[in-house]
Order: sequence, then C-alpha cells, then structure tokens
Amino acid sequence: MTWIAVIALALATFVVGAFVFRVERAGWTAFGAAVVAGLAGYAYQANPDWRGAPATADRGPSAGNWAVVDDRKAMTGDRARSDNNAMVVADAFVRQGQHGNAVAMLRQAVIDDPNDAEAWLALGNALVEHAEGSVTTPALYAYRRAGALDPGGVGPGYFLGLAMIRLGRLVDARTMWSDTLEAARSDAAGREILAERLGRLDALLAQMASGQPLTLPSAP
Repeated sequence: MTWIAVIALALATFVVGAFVFRVERAGWTAFGAAVVAGLAGYAYQANPDWRGAPATADRGPSAGNWAVVDDRKAMTGDRARSDNNAMVVADAFVRQGQHGNAVAMLRQAVIDDPNDAEAWLALGNALVEHAEGSVTTPALYAYRRAGALDPGGVGPGYFLGLAMIRLGRLVDARTMWSDTLEAARSDAAGREILAERLGRLDALLAQMASGQPLTLPSAP
C-alpha cells in the first residue's frame, strides 16, 4: 500500500507541475525526470517499515531558500525577467531545499532559451546551493552567461559575493560587491539593495579591523 501511495503522489506532482503551473511541453521531460529520480532514490534508500526520521540529504524549507529566490527576483527586474514557466516549478523546488531537482528544471529552461538571463542566474544559484555553498565551474559558467545577457546587472556579482561570504572570504566578497556596484547601470534592479548590503559588510570589516567585539548585522 505504501508504494501505491508513493506512486500516486509522484503522478500528482507531475500533473500539478504540468497543468497547474503550466510547465511547457518542452520542459515535461526534465520535470518527469526529476520525479522519477525521486522515486528511484526512494526505491534505493527507503524502507516502508522503518520508523520516520529526519533526512540529512534534503535540508527542507528554510528562510535561506526563500531568500535566494526573493533576492534573485529583486535583482533581475523587468529587463531580464524570464517568461519560462519552468521557473515557477524550479523556485518551488528551491524553497523546499530540493536543489538537485531545481537544477534539472533550470537546465531545461536554458536549453529552451539560451538567452534567458534570469534562468541562467537561477541555475547558478541552484548549483551553488546543491554544492552546499561551493562555487563550482558549472555555477560560475551560469553566472557568466547571466552577466553577459544582462550587462550592467547586479545579480551575478551579488550572488558570487554572497557565496564568498559563506566561505569566510569577506575581503574578496567586498571587492566583488564593490566592483559589481561600480559597473552596474544606474537603473539596475537591486542596485540599492546591493549598496545597502555592501555598507553592512564594510561596517563588519571595520569592526574586525579595529578589534572591537563583533556586532553581526541581521541577515540580508
């Protein structure tokens, strides 16, 4: 009975993605592959008779996952906004901490439209999150494509700097954010947000340089 419920849930997930979120037919293959991958993982690791326990591989929903999506939207703006319906499903996966599934959806999105700047930016973010904060070569490539398609935008530089902060490379992050802000268009979406967060980082670095007890700013 457990397997019947699991398969029914998988089918329901596909139907919701395909017909409620209106994922285009071109994206059905990637979306279906993500659902099948989930079933395969369950078949390989799960045992219906085991008592429930928190999974370690899936971090689940968190405020950080939501912030990644919200910050990307704020720093994209109308100029580079994607119209690919697969983005809706990918964002839902990200908010649930299912970054591998999000990567699968976003890879299909950039195949559908290689000139989709926001999809490339979202792919870079999903790859970084899937690698637990590491900026891999594929992630760097995605950020570069996003930057080339939205010249003067702040998204790629902002998220690269954020990844550096997570790795403890505060000075490198400061340089990245400063250079991004200097090169940004005057009307770039998210420019003011980046300037405000650069100011927070500068204040933190100044505290560290002075030897004062650190007063950590609230999370961006």
